[in-house]
Amino acid sequence: MRLSCFVVPGDIDDPGAPSGGNTYDRRVAEQLRIPLRPVGGAWPDGDRRQLDQVLAEVPDGEKVLLDGLVACGVPDVLARHADRIGLAVLVHLPLADETGLDPGRAADLDDREGKTLQLAHQVVVTSPAAARAVENRHGLATVHIAPPGTDPAPRATGTDGVSQLICVAAITPRKGQDILLSALSQVDGLNVDLVGSRTRNPAYANGLRHPRARFTGPLAGPALEAAYDRADLLVLPSHAETYGMVVTEALARGIPVLASDVGGVTDALGRAPDGELPGMLVPPGDHTALAAALRSWRDDPDLRKRLRAAAAERARTLEGWPAAAARLGGILAGQVVR
Repeated sequence: MRLSCFVVPGDIDDPGAPSGGNTYDRRVAEQLRIPLRPVGGAWPDGDRRQLDQVLAEVPDGEKVLLDGLVACGVPDVLARHADRIGLAVLVHLPLADETGLDPGRAADLDDREGKTLQLAHQVVVTSPAAARAVENRHGLATVHIAPPGTDPAPRATGTDGVSQLICVAAITPRKGQDILLSALSQVDGLNVDLVGSRTRNPAYANGLRHPRARFTGPLAGPALEAAYDRADLLVLPSHAETYGMVVTEALARGIPVLASDVGGVTDALGRAPDGELPGMLVPPGDHTALAAALRSWRDDPDLRKRLRAAAAERARTLEGWPAAAARLGGILAGQVVR
């Protein structure tokens, strides 16, 4: 079954709103030479008419790959085409896992997502943890796993080996920057660069302040490379993640990671070949545990040395985008069972 196109959110190339999902979509499309079909609107409730038109243009018997943010909220649109074309859905984050949703809204999105994934011929996620969660949540027999790739990068110089933290994530409740700043208030001597868009949830973003936190806005290219280069530790205090591409971006530079123990973050963090963990994991939403981990990082030079060595070793095992895209291509071609 020929792959016709990849349907993605309309903001995929918006430099003001970068996301791991958009980066993944763009990079695998480049590698697999799949035409991108951006569909506008504020998904998961975007432009249904445009999506319906895009799917109507797919020739009978061909397959279309859809980003889950576009597909999972509109099973009624997909149902009109499910008997005519193959539908593959790539779930970056289950819709109901977005932090701060009204319970009724979350239940509605979860129901719609389940209906969409039951219609799909293939469901793909980015980590083993996400596959287990989606299978259990929606009663699916098989969910395929296609983790992101990582670009090779030079070893980060760091600042003084201790004090400069970096958090690369959109400033939203799900990413937990409030938890990080609360923890930072309990630990002297550390500073953080918060790299990410403030426009997705302005009320939340505008309420965050700390004298040792610098909000850089979204960064890309040389500016992002410079931010990583001066970092001593990546902190990702998310409440939910199916992978966490910034984890492997940091590890590729030999930067240890302190993150919430959620979903696919553990899969992304992995272990060095000798079994050493290249970072620390704490319960999500627990600013006290996060502060304790930051204090250990600050006060224990042997811990820092072990984590840096493990991060450098883990960097050697990271898979590049060509191999990651090839795995996704094999799944879509029916050559990979899981």
